[in-house]
Amino acid sequence: MNSAQANAPPTEAAERARFVYEHLPAEGLFAGQNWRISPFPCPLGVALVRELETLGRVLLQFYRAANLLYRRSVEGRQPAWVARWLDLGKPSELIQLQRSPALKQALPRVIRPDLLISDHGLSVTELDSVPGGIGLTGWLNQTYSATGAEVLGGPDGMLRGFAGIFGDAPNVHIVISEEAATYRPEMAWLAEQLGASRFQVRDAQFSACADGDAVYRFFELFDLANVPSAKDLFARAAARRVHLTPPPKPLFEEKMLFALLWNRNLRGFWRQELGENFYQRLLRLVPYTWLVDPTPLPPHAAIPELNLSDWHQLKELSQKERGLILKVSGFSPRAWGARGVFLGSDLAQADWAIVVDEALANFARSPCVLQRYHKPRLIQAQWFDFTRQQLVPMQGRLRLCPYYFVTGDADAARVEMGGVLATICPANKKIIHGMKEAILAPCSL
Repeated sequence: MNSAQANAPPTEAAERARFVYEHLPAEGLFAGQNWRISPFPCPLGVALVRELETLGRVLLQFYRAANLLYRRSVEGRQPAWVARWLDLGKPSELIQLQRSPALKQALPRVIRPDLLISDHGLSVTELDSVPGGIGLTGWLNQTYSATGAEVLGGPDGMLRGFAGIFGDAPNVHIVISEEAATYRPEMAWLAEQLGASRFQVRDAQFSACADGDAVYRFFELFDLANVPSAKDLFARAAARRVHLTPPPKPLFEEKMLFALLWNRNLRGFWRQELGENFYQRLLRLVPYTWLVDPTPLPPHAAIPELNLSDWHQLKELSQKERGLILKVSGFSPRAWGARGVFLGSDLAQADWAIVVDEALANFARSPCVLQRYHKPRLIQAQWFDFTRQQLVPMQGRLRLCPYYFVTGDADAARVEMGGVLATICPANKKIIHGMKEAILAPCSL
């Protein structure tokens, strides 16, 4: 909190909070969910803002390199185990589509990292290519700007960024599955702001798009059985009849990309494709990540950093040694929304052993990754209690989600940050995600 905010009279803070609350869309932004409202944006320091503003280029290059790594692995020009890992649990039709020449260069056009700030510095814990919160962050930026706040991205940065990824497509269809129905209200608000004559929210049955239209895929690839229109939409995209983003390439929904980044056998590839500066920057930002592969090691070998010779030994680590996050890598309903995320130090030994055993048993169908856990720093925040009509101080932990929008193709692709969503959870919450006890706010300098 900066001094100007700290010295703001309570009446001004109350008026700002009420303004934000009263301007919520009638249909809400998340189906059946709400959050705590802060009168002010979340303030970030100059150095951190510069880091965020330049991070988009790095992440776009990382996606390019990961896409190339997969293709070269399939072609036999990089280790075969890369493609084998990334294809685990995927249906053959999706693997074939991912390898199709028409989608060879296709990358996600919205990139959203999850960032935590700990005593180790900034950590990029995940990348989301099908993120929620685009409409929410657009609304937060617009609404807080109307109170006089200067938010990152400005009042319309999220709107311009999202609209820009579709080029000159005459119609944009936002196809949302039932699995993602929680986010339908925010996307409906977004479409209304951008013009309902061009932007339309569609359900999972929709397939009546014309040639030249654009489709925004707001459903995860594990959920295809519940999206009847997916097969037709994907075929049209492969035939270059519609512009589909994010592309139906499951590699971009895998958290194991960070395990590949840290794999010693791929150092030369990453250095060449990222450049030394981007490569070293990612190693500083991304916590060490392993793929939990139960393949036996030779007796004299050990898992890097952990010094274990068998993944079952992970179960024997003490609580102090279990500063580790175990999570489902992707292609699973448990791979989003903090559903399949387990903090080792927060579990009893017996419960941790069960989680590890399940990860090893499910490797061939739904692999998991292990990641070092850097505990987020505590910050001071405040929210307005509308029942008691007063500001409430809150000690919490912060997650930042910048939204980067990609326009242009191949070497002409450019990335721009449209806004930054701050999620502040109470200090007793170990894993930070959207919840009713959390403060959700835009960010400012």
